[in-house]
Amino acid sequence: MGRWEPDAHGRLLRASIDLFAERGYEATTTAQIAERAGLTRTTLFRLFPDKREILFKGQEMLIVRAVEGIERAPETATPFEILRSSIKNLADGHPASTRATGRALDPIIASSPELQERASFKRVSITNAIHEALTARIGDPRLAGVLADIGVRAYYAGYNTWVASDDPRPMTDAVLEELAEYQRLLGND
Repeated sequence: MGRWEPDAHGRLLRASIDLFAERGYEATTTAQIAERAGLTRTTLFRLFPDKREILFKGQEMLIVRAVEGIERAPETATPFEILRSSIKNLADGHPASTRATGRALDPIIASSPELQERASFKRVSITNAIHEALTARIGDPRLAGVLADIGVRAYYAGYNTWVASDDPRPMTDAVLEELAEYQRLLGND
């Protein structure tokens, strides 16, 4: 594949996942990733600061989606309904191909402390963004913090359930089912 072929980000992601699965995260170099993707190391470093960030490229888009969901919730929405709007918009950003990527990527992340740390940072970043946006919207930082924690917990639990299943429904359904269960457990119907 030539360097001028489209979708450099996608090619680097696929090459990274393949190489990390074959050789391990630590044993894979940026040169190997670039070569497998049909790109130069210069192109890789123009797009990503390091090999780890190839796997976490979508973090900013997820944060934007979560905050947009809060902003789009109706003016009359309850705090939990505002959270639901955020988490739904967040989950709606994942196409069906996310399942295959997740199945390949999750064991790689689990095998590397460095990647686990980065995944934790991603989760905290999403939670903090939701917390800030909810605080601005509802005015109560404690309630916003609890809701942000619950929402992100439901998002990740729904993601994990969806990735592990063959259910043809979209990821959003699994995430919203998790969120509804948290709401039921809290007696916040």
